Amino acid sequence: MRVFIMVAGVFTGAHVWQETAERLVAAGGEAHAVPLTGVDPARPAAPDGVSLETHIDDVIAAIDAVDVTGGREIVLVGHDYGIHPVLGAADRRAERIARVVYLDCGMPQNGVPALACVPDQTLRAQLAERALRGERGGVLAPPARDAEWERWGSTAGLGEAGMKRLTSSATPQPLDTLLQPLRLSGTVAAVPVTGVLCTESGAGIDSVQRLVDFGDPALAVLTGPRVTFFELPTGHWPMLSCPAALADVLLRAAAGEGHRLRAAGDDAPVPAHLRPFPWDLPEPPRDRQGPVDLYVPEGEGPRPAVVFVHGGPVPAGARPRPREWPTLVGYARLAATEGLVGATLEHRLHDIADYERAAADIAAGVERVRADPRVDGDRIALWFFSGGGLLATDWLAEPPAWLRCLAAAYPVLAPLPAWGMAGSRFHPARAVAQAGDLPVVLLRAGLETPEIAATVEAFVTAAGSGAARLELIDVPHGHHGFETVDPPEETRPAMRRAMRTVVTHLTG
Repeated sequence: MRVFIMVAGVFTGAHVWQETAERLVAAGGEAHAVPLTGVDPARPAAPDGVSLETHIDDVIAAIDAVDVTGGREIVLVGHDYGIHPVLGAADRRAERIARVVYLDCGMPQNGVPALACVPDQTLRAQLAERALRGERGGVLAPPARDAEWERWGSTAGLGEAGMKRLTSSATPQPLDTLLQPLRLSGTVAAVPVTGVLCTESGAGIDSVQRLVDFGDPALAVLTGPRVTFFELPTGHWPMLSCPAALADVLLRAAAGEGHRLRAAGDDAPVPAHLRPFPWDLPEPPRDRQGPVDLYVPEGEGPRPAVVFVHGGPVPAGARPRPREWPTLVGYARLAATEGLVGATLEHRLHDIADYERAAADIAAGVERVRADPRVDGDRIALWFFSGGGLLATDWLAEPPAWLRCLAAAYPVLAPLPAWGMAGSRFHPARAVAQAGDLPVVLLRAGLETPEIAATVEAFVTAAGSGAARLELIDVPHGHHGFETVDPPEETRPAMRRAMRTVVTHLTG
């Protein structure tokens, strides 16, 4: 028999598991929802005395109460913040745990507090500031309105009744549970794990596979033989929005089922970002200068330059680095065949929280390109890709005189809902109203994901209301990253037209 021990996230008590637990029991299992001290009404406590360690002790007590003889197996389920006390307890009782299920949550690391997994960046920064001031006690008030809950996760699928239940039963969260670092000895690493991804929260199995394909060694653990994944097409609270589907997934996870990720390496299929560029182009010499690679055509200079800015986030340990990717190299060579200097620029967008740092990297890199004697520093174009599209914001808001054109291919042009960037300044769909008559070339993928397509549509609408000179170039059957994933005959005409348009703005 499988014994499911379930731990809920911030502001929620054990009651949220009721329907899921009933279905697990009806299927022949046993289910226990752990009431957390100081959060669940069943275990009241003064907030100053409640920490992450308190909640780890709560979970350990639930584990120790189970008789694991006679083939009974314990499956720990941690949702949201709940994965932190689950891992802390599993690390100390690893020999009693058959599997840990990560339910729509982060991947906590030793020495890192749960604060690091708070999705809303503004809220995370506010709480970090309180920690710096030494505020270890007190509580964090629960959300009071629907929009406030969105700062903690997608409310998709809850409906009016679900939202009312979530809000009416919410309780304050002791602040120190989010600020105290998780301490792990490493023994939990031997326990099989399953990740359950709620796709309306913004992540699915394909997106995790793409991260693995970037080649970061730190993510190789996700491809282990005892690691599986499931998806649920709902928001952040599946125990309320789809308890039957969640119970089914938990039963299958306990049985060792689920999707297994493909390891990056020589035996794996070539990932999309490393497939060939759709042209076989001449290879001008590459001149590497710090984070910038210059592809300079033969002949007299100085020449106009196009600076290509890769997307992201890209894990810090990704190999090869973005400047080696066929798409970036291919566009730079294509620019060189047109008589321009092609420049690829690396930046440190390794996490959603890194946009400020990446923006500074780009500003410094562009100045490095402009200062090169082979470059005409008064005739520069910037070309952004994918998640790097948000980094176009500063250049749209205050375009310098030397910026003759801004281009973007399948860009993200407003923060996505799951990114926790409400109120962020990185919002090109707003900034384009300040772009004046800056020429903007936008390569739009006809088969873009709905979330990203919505940001592009917002940008196009805003540009139409202002003075920006937008040229929209469609790839009707193109997907995100179309250069290396779609047939060349579908992509080349639009790519050639975009490049020729940029050339015209730089040389005209």
